[in-house]
Amino acid sequence: MLLHRWIPGGAWAGHARSLVQTFLPWTGLAVPVLLAVALLRRSRLASAAVVLPALVWGLLYGAALAGGGGPGGPADLTVVTHNVDDANPDPAGTARAVAASGAQLIALEELTQPATGAYERTLGASHPYHAVRGTVGLWSTFPLREVHAEPVVPWRLVLRATADTPHGPVTVYVAHLPSVRLGAAGFTTGRRDTAAHALAAVLRAGPGGPALLLGDFNGTTDDTALAGVTDRFTSARTAPGAGFGFSWPAAFPVARIDQILVRDLTPVSARTLPRTGSDHLPIAASLRF
Repeated sequence: MLLHRWIPGGAWAGHARSLVQTFLPWTGLAVPVLLAVALLRRSRLASAAVVLPALVWGLLYGAALAGGGGPGGPADLTVVTHNVDDANPDPAGTARAVAASGAQLIALEELTQPATGAYERTLGASHPYHAVRGTVGLWSTFPLREVHAEPVVPWRLVLRATADTPHGPVTVYVAHLPSVRLGAAGFTTGRRDTAAHALAAVLRAGPGGPALLLGDFNGTTDDTALAGVTDRFTSARTAPGAGFGFSWPAAFPVARIDQILVRDLTPVSARTLPRTGSDHLPIAASLRF
């Protein structure tokens, strides 16, 4: 739990570090197993020793599960991000579901034609401003300007736009990093990591001030391979009581690979939304300037 940053992370090690860090919260399952073994052996020393990993896991993840203690109060902005799945059988229903969240900014990833048209038609009434670049898009109740896209790897773009909110301009990035796979060669993260480095360069060159980074990163904020991106922002999941917010796979979520990251904004709350026709769950966050 504590030394995961020292696990070998190179391709020669099958990117073992990223694999462990993707599922790091699940290390807590070792605690009840160890306790059961200690009780079966009727060993007081072993029972006492189980307290150590329990405390470490609590320190790492207790705040995410504990209610209260956060900033509380009203929020100024609600945002949603959702990988809608290129094989989604009901794009219009998915659009209605994310719009029902009340979010002023909605980022969608894995857009394809003709499904993009369904999202544009369904979201148009509530979110009249939108921009789509490649397979990522942003819908907004606020005017959008300075919209452009930067390539991170072939067939992958990061969209950047400025949303003019009543509290001032916010820079919004929408990204979808390449997928990873677990196979005989280990955890194949090469294309994703390359895209993450390129995305970090885009972020460094971007403007200052309040910013949002939304999308499917195919990795968690624990994954040090994404540190160039995640270290520049705060995860909305840091809001106390937000839970783990696992978003994938939708049928039985085991990892939060979809992210809402903020800069110069305070997360008030974060949550997953009900399942849509996608293999990911949408995630939402309420924020304060």
